Amino acid sequence: MAPAPSHCHATNGNNGAIAASDTPVKTQHCARLLDADEFRRQGRLVVDLIADYYAGMGEYPVHPTVSPGFLRHRLPAEPPSRREPDAFAAAMQDVRDVILPGLTHWQSPRHFAHFPASSSTAGALGEALAGRHQRRSLHALHLPERLLFAGGGGGSILGTTCEAILCALVAARDRKLAAIGEGRIGDLVVYCSDQTHFAFCKAARIAGIRGRHSREMPTYRDNAFGVFSGALRAAMRREADAGLVPLFVCATVGTTQTTAVDPVGELRGAVAGGVEAVDSFSMNAHKWLLANNDCCVMWVRTPSALVAALGTDQEYILKDAAAETAAADGGEGVVDYKDWGITLTRRFRALKLWLVLRCYGVEGLREHIRSHVGMAAAFEGMVRADARFEVVTPRRFALVCFRLRSPNKKTANELNRRLLEEVNAASSGPYMSSANVGGVYMLRCAVGSTLTEERHVREAWKVVQDRATSILSKMEIIM
Repeated sequence: MAPAPSHCHATNGNNGAIAASDTPVKTQHCARLLDADEFRRQGRLVVDLIADYYAGMGEYPVHPTVSPGFLRHRLPAEPPSRREPDAFAAAMQDVRDVILPGLTHWQSPRHFAHFPASSSTAGALGEALAGRHQRRSLHALHLPERLLFAGGGGGSILGTTCEAILCALVAARDRKLAAIGEGRIGDLVVYCSDQTHFAFCKAARIAGIRGRHSREMPTYRDNAFGVFSGALRAAMRREADAGLVPLFVCATVGTTQTTAVDPVGELRGAVAGGVEAVDSFSMNAHKWLLANNDCCVMWVRTPSALVAALGTDQEYILKDAAAETAAADGGEGVVDYKDWGITLTRRFRALKLWLVLRCYGVEGLREHIRSHVGMAAAFEGMVRADARFEVVTPRRFALVCFRLRSPNKKTANELNRRLLEEVNAASSGPYMSSANVGGVYMLRCAVGSTLTEERHVREAWKVVQDRATSILSKMEIIM
């Protein structure tokens, strides 16, 4: 008798059919779930709620004032046993009255703590269309030439860059092990900076790269927290001399904390070919391209490496015979995107991204991005005009990292922590975040909300100045 496993995981192999039942299916009831007239009525309720929410966004505090768990006392503990009259309208009222006040309003024009997932009417409606038309892949969108790439490469749309990093790592790992032998997986080494998003080291662990073989290269303020290409080159040489195998370099254009930029072009000495040698690239279109969560675009130089690492060929997966025949005859085949990523079932993200591109165009997106960059530049100018403050790192993109100057370096960080607390405590004021890089604590003003206007930036700076004046005056009294 085989021993019982210590952990047993049950999977649902029927794509949603949890268990068979002898109970007759009430087809009339099922049909009502997709009744066209009812869908239109409910859709209007949702659209009205969303429109009212964005129109009245400024009335909500950016950060909720309620305590965690408050919903337990506001909503029923169990669902109703029977369908209530006009339950959907009641649910929308609950969303409006109970749920929305408990949210951190990332799209608020006064949210300066992080770069939120941007939003737009086209993106939101595209998301609705994507949810209604569940397809496993989008075969052809006829996108502008700049989004197409001939020459053997290819692109895919995933959930987030976290997923893209993992896919790229696994493909690189398997390609290298095919050349040196699978037994040497313990010799593989990957590289990033100490400012790289934690998703990279997490992906490396999932891919089987030992923690001590994930090298975080140190960065410094005098280099704007970008990687020194010379240090990277020296580290890779040491690894190779020790019998290890340098596998992967992750360069970032706009790190999370300070939007630092790794000098990709200068990595030519460490990775032969520099920018031209980049094997993959990913970016979150839901951040600055108005595509709404979630939407990451990834391009790869060698799609066959992805397919070799992630591809499957099971008989129960239906194939498009016509597409396979066309590909065999030398025609344009259909990309089987299940072999380019982790998941089989894929959301129709391409539709909403296409809808955004189709509605706003390249110039519209450029205008949107430049608007945020311009407002951040204006905020930076206000910071530099006040001698009490300093800009800690060069402003790139739409993030300003700044802090109060202090003659006492030992208490400077605590002074700025207090300033951030005071700024975020202001009623109907801005909401900012912090970074602590190289032992330097700083405030972050990230201009990224679709609704932010110049007046919101000026109002935010006024709050910062007022709180700084209050804190410094109290310090003088104490001293």
